[in-house]
Amino acid sequence: MIGWILCGLFAAFAGILVVRAFGFRPRKTQAITVEEAPENPDKITDHLARMIRCKTVSSLDPSLRDEAEFEKFRQLLMELYPTVYRICPPEPIGQTGLLYTIKGKSDAAPIVFMAHYDVVPAVENAWAKPPFGGLLEDGVLWGRGTLDMKTMLCGILESAETLLAQGFVPQNDVYIALSGDEEIAGPTAPDMVAELEKRGIRPAMVLDEGGAVVQGVFPGVDRPCALIGIGEKGMLDLELTVESKGGHASTPPPHTPVGVLAQAVTRIENRPFKSRLTAPVAGMFDTLGRHSSFAYRLLFANLWCFLPLLDFMCRKRGGILNALMRTTCAFTMMEGSNASNVIPPVAKMRANLRLIGGDTPESAIDYLQSVANNSDIQFRGLYGMNPSIHSKTDGPHWELLQNAIAQTWPEALVSPYLMFACSDSRHYCRISDGVYRFSAVTLSQEERETVHGHNERVPVESAVKAAQFYLRVMRGC
Repeated sequence: MIGWILCGLFAAFAGILVVRAFGFRPRKTQAITVEEAPENPDKITDHLARMIRCKTVSSLDPSLRDEAEFEKFRQLLMELYPTVYRICPPEPIGQTGLLYTIKGKSDAAPIVFMAHYDVVPAVENAWAKPPFGGLLEDGVLWGRGTLDMKTMLCGILESAETLLAQGFVPQNDVYIALSGDEEIAGPTAPDMVAELEKRGIRPAMVLDEGGAVVQGVFPGVDRPCALIGIGEKGMLDLELTVESKGGHASTPPPHTPVGVLAQAVTRIENRPFKSRLTAPVAGMFDTLGRHSSFAYRLLFANLWCFLPLLDFMCRKRGGILNALMRTTCAFTMMEGSNASNVIPPVAKMRANLRLIGGDTPESAIDYLQSVANNSDIQFRGLYGMNPSIHSKTDGPHWELLQNAIAQTWPEALVSPYLMFACSDSRHYCRISDGVYRFSAVTLSQEERETVHGHNERVPVESAVKAAQFYLRVMRGC
């Protein structure tokens, strides 16, 4: 009798899970009217190629930064966008900032378009094409900064030039905020935010680089996904140090400094941080999970039941899903003796942590110290920042982004997303609850790997679509 009761309860429980999965379907959306967004492919290609040829490479070492190239880039913008410079000439802000103000009919809900014009270095002999040649071949433009992020910068200014030449006046004030030191986490973006704050400007929306239109990033979904970052993980560079008396390697102690650190690393990697389902990730699961295959819909429709299973899968597999669910810790550098037969008097390891919402640099260090459980190891935070706040996913500006994406990439599913990387947009979170991170290009897995890597390039078609996207957003401001 008890067995039959248990079987009945299990069947009812399984039935609830299945019914919820069948009901976990895509939400109905309104039909989108595609408004024309005319852009000139030849002009965009020429302008972007000329931007790429400016070697605006950032470096923490001022002697490695060619200021002439940065000034060349700023002069180029004046030449390429005469209407913008006539109607709204930029104000210099901070060390490298340019702030353009397009006055609207109202200042009640201002919009900020962000971009940076500095790039990371390129190992030139490792590229198939010259990284600063701006070469066009078979419909693809090669060069450092094409994806990060001169294509987006070009698209923003192309849109402003096109609209202003037509006599366009936005409903609300529009700001274009450019910086030249984003890649080294420079002071320009904080200076820009401080200036806007001093003027009493609280943007209704801030749009920066971040997620993109990608495919194959969510289990069970075969359509392209347009991922809008509504938050960023925090970051911590951490150093672990062990000191010893040193000595000759022929008479070692039971545990050398390197061995002590290796044991700590093993313990830490075997006990990852606890998982947390933050708002951006919950929104992503709820949006994209509805478009998954049935097995994954069963999982994502019933996270109240299967969250421990998802956590287990993430811990075992690592990668993107795991990074969405918890603070990650990657050991990346190690330093010991400079001779193989000498025990180092000091051994060090460094780790890079990406902090999920709810964690801080201080709480992360406390947790790792408890896991390592060795008072001989010194933990020192070198550089850190808290996770950003999360922006809202309702209201007219979220709808504006969704609409512009749907018109530009009609096959894509639009979803919130948690960014692993850090961007300058995090500084704007103190003056806006609508900070969104979206790089307006389609990126394959191969193209994603070229960002900060070798052979960075963008198809001309993608550059044109980026300009069309920004035009649609700007027109709706």
